[in-house]
Amino acid sequence: MDYETELTRSGITLPPPPAAVAAYVPFVRSGKLLFLSGTLPVADGQVAYKGKINADPARIAEGQAAARLCALNTLANIKAALGTLNKVVRVVSLTGFVNGEDDFAESPRVINGASELFVKVFGDAGKHSRAAVSVNGLPLNASVEIAAIVEVSD
Repeated sequence: MDYETELTRSGITLPPPPAAVAAYVPFVRSGKLLFLSGTLPVADGQVAYKGKINADPARIAEGQAAARLCALNTLANIKAALGTLNKVVRVVSLTGFVNGEDDFAESPRVINGASELFVKVFGDAGKHSRAAVSVNGLPLNASVEIAAIVEVSD
């Protein structure tokens, strides 16, 4: 499947790949696996979604938008690593972190914002294993962070 065409057909434009904000690299390839570092909901060089997520439906929807933006940034890093999304064989795993209030138990709903984008772009190859956890804080006070592992072709 031509994932680049699917992006265009879906009206999705990838942002520039976000720069690392600390002492790490955005991705590492080992064999046929591409490990993508934790990615924040960054737009135009700034964290677009900040603060704690709670059970309020509006905040959950905002968290889902943050997770989708994290996924877009992850797609941009995949393209930077491989030159094209068409070398993706499968999204293997996604780990999502939600900057949740102490009693927040809806992190899977929030991280669906990222999971659903991967499935939209990659179809069945975008279906992945996943962990979605609520944490007490994230870098730069971001609302969401995701990390992924992707199988790639040669």
